[in-house]
Amino acid sequence: MIELPYLLKAENIARLEDDKLLIGDRRVYPFEKRFETCSDINEIANALKSMVTQGGGPLQVAMTSMLYIGKQMQKGHMNAGFATLVEAANLLIQARPTNTTMKRTLQAMLKTLEASDDFIVEIPKVVDSWQQYYDDIYHRMGKLGSTLIPEKATILTTCFAEHTFLLSLAYAKEEGKEIQALVPETRPYLQGSRLTAPSLEEMGIKATVITDGMGATFLSEGFIDLYLTAADLVCMDGTVVNKVGTLANALAAKQYQVPYYAFSISPDPTSLSKADIHMEWRDAKEVTQCMGRPTTLPTISGLYPAFDIIDSSLVSGIVTGKGLYKPEEIRKEFL
Repeated sequence: MIELPYLLKAENIARLEDDKLLIGDRRVYPFEKRFETCSDINEIANALKSMVTQGGGPLQVAMTSMLYIGKQMQKGHMNAGFATLVEAANLLIQARPTNTTMKRTLQAMLKTLEASDDFIVEIPKVVDSWQQYYDDIYHRMGKLGSTLIPEKATILTTCFAEHTFLLSLAYAKEEGKEIQALVPETRPYLQGSRLTAPSLEEMGIKATVITDGMGATFLSEGFIDLYLTAADLVCMDGTVVNKVGTLANALAAKQYQVPYYAFSISPDPTSLSKADIHMEWRDAKEVTQCMGRPTTLPTISGLYPAFDIIDSSLVSGIVTGKGLYKPEEIRKEFL
């Protein structure tokens, strides 16, 4: 029986309590298990902008936000017009523009609800349907990902690759494969050391933290058998977008002939190539501090491009909800 770790249980990502929406604060995990309490849609959007949750977290927050808005409308705390729902969804989309899966899910929800006679009553059914859809995809992709893992393997990852990566390793472990993971710390938020490594340990899988600059060394020494990451976005030409730091490891993996596979729940048919990517640059102050402590003088500036663009030539394959495809096959399957 595969059990999700604490961070991936839906109630620990986002849940409703009374007239509030609570978001699991991944900025302080594993040292604290606390929640950001939001009282309106603006506070929810600001929490997303402030990186209270990352990776696949915003998708769960967005779906739970639709439930929240529906309840607020029923209680008369918000205008019950459909335009209110649209405005709320747009605020969430603008908070995390690179997360196109969240964007397309919200847009699909709005399309369904707009066609309903009483959209407020229908919100819980629509949200439940989408949550079940993603739960099924996570496990399907996890089982597929496990088939890429050798019987004995050291796996490199980057950042916090959420359900699909962790389930791939969980299913591989269940099959009796001998696996361990090397986890780059992932500056500046340290998602690798704070989120990925503790989650793997919770699942009984050995995880070793390395700094972001060590991946190429371990790849060159033949220590790594497979490189697996999430993808915040996959374009129709097979271009992958993921947390900054992914590109360096992908280049080294290519050089030392280590396969690199990215997990993408849904490649984005509106992004044909990297020319269509809206790249986020985040607060440079995050680079000159670590866990709230300065790492350099206050007069020194920083730069923080949040994501890497990984050329399709560096990618061995993309694991999707529909199956495993080579980068050049994405356009045919998803456009």
